[in-house]
Amino acid sequence: MQKTLNIFFILSIFLFFWSSYKYYSSIKNLKNKEYNLHNIDKIIEKKITNLSVLYNDTNNIIEFNNSIAGEENNDKPRSFWNLLKSK
Repeated sequence: MQKTLNIFFILSIFLFFWSSYKYYSSIKNLKNKEYNLHNIDKIIEKKITNLSVLYNDTNNIIEFNNSIAGEENNDKPRSFWNLLKSK
């Protein structure tokens, strides 16, 4: 029973790879791929013609907040090394 299942799985895997290879190496697929590679510029131009242009309307909307500069001078000195000192 185990041997027949192993043979079935091996054959199914082989069949899958063989059918994939057969499809991707077919003349029809190769012609479609070659056609798309040669006409990619035309396809892109066709898609670009219908795009609308969005104009920038975000001038002077974001203001820079510089409140950190005032807080830097009021900071306490760091006391990390004081924690390591023994009393």
